[in-house]
Amino acid sequence: MMYLFALGGFVLLFAGGEWLVRGAVTVSRRMGVSPLLIGMTIVAFCTSAPELLVSLEAAGRGQVDIAMGNVVGSNIANVLLILGASALILPIAVKPAEVRRDTWVMLASIALLTGLSLFGVVERWHGALMVGALVAYVWYSYWTEADGHAPSAELHEHEADEFAGVTKRLWLGFVELAVGLAALVVGSRLLVNGAEEIARTFGVPEAVIGLTLVAIGTSLPELATSVMAAVRGHADVAVGNVVGSNLFNVLSIIGITAIVQPLPVSAGIASFDVWVMLASSALLVPLLLWRGRIGRVAGALFLVGYVAYVGLLYAGGPGVLA
Repeated sequence: MMYLFALGGFVLLFAGGEWLVRGAVTVSRRMGVSPLLIGMTIVAFCTSAPELLVSLEAAGRGQVDIAMGNVVGSNIANVLLILGASALILPIAVKPAEVRRDTWVMLASIALLTGLSLFGVVERWHGALMVGALVAYVWYSYWTEADGHAPSAELHEHEADEFAGVTKRLWLGFVELAVGLAALVVGSRLLVNGAEEIARTFGVPEAVIGLTLVAIGTSLPELATSVMAAVRGHADVAVGNVVGSNLFNVLSIIGITAIVQPLPVSAGIASFDVWVMLASSALLVPLLLWRGRIGRVAGALFLVGYVAYVGLLYAGGPGVLA
C-alpha cells in the first residue's frame, strides 16, 4: 500500500502541477497579464506549488524533517538532476546578463536559509521576513523590467511562451486551475503518507526520504517543463525554471510553512545537506555568469554528482549520521 500511495502521489503531483501552471497561465493571459509577469511569478510559483503543499502537509503532521528535506532536496535536484538532464539533451546557452540578478538573489536566499539552519529552527518571524523579501524582489524586478529593456525580460517571457496556446478559453483555464489544485492537495497527502510508511518500514530516516523520494516527486513539474523545453530547442528555459523555482522554494515555501508552524532543522540537514544545496547552486556562477553555457560534459557531471549524493545518503553518509 505504501508504494501505491507514493506512486499515486507522484502521478497526482505531476499532473496537478501541469494543470495548475497551464490553467494559471491561460487565465492570466486572458485577463491581460503580461508575459513578463507570468514568467517571473506565475510559472515559478505554480511549478513550486507541489513543494509548498507537501511541506505544509508534512509540517502539519509534525514531520518537519520531510518538510525541510523536501525543499532542500528539491533545490539540489533542480540544479544537479534537472539542469544536468536538460544539458545532456541540448547544451544550455544563456546570456549572462539575462540571469545575473536572479542567480545572485537565488544564492543570497539559499545562503540565508543555510545561515538560519545553523540556529536549529526557522522561526515565524524568519518566515515573514522571507515572504516580505520575495514580494519586494518581485515588485522591484517587474518595475525595472516592465519596459522590456531589462536583460532578463526576454528569458522570463520565454518561460511564459512555453505554456502559450495550451488552452484558449477562460473557463477551461479556471477548470484546469481547480483540478490542478485538487490533484496537488490529494497528491501531497498520498506522497507524505507513502513516505512516512516507507521510512517506518525500512528504517530510513524521514530526512533522507524528504531529501530524495519526496524532493524528486515535487520536482517533477520543473523536470518535465525543462526537459520538454530542451527537446524543443529552448534549453535556456530550464535555467529560468530552476533559478526561479529555487528562489521561490526558499523564500515562499520555507517562509509560508514557517509562518504556519516554526520549522526545526535537524542536525544532519544543517551540517551537510544545506551545504550541498549551497555548493550546487554556487556552481551556476562560473557556468552561467562567466561562460554563459552548461555543456553536455557539465550536465553529465551534474547527474553523476546527484547520484553520488543520493547514494551517500542511503549509505548512511554524514548528513544522516550527524
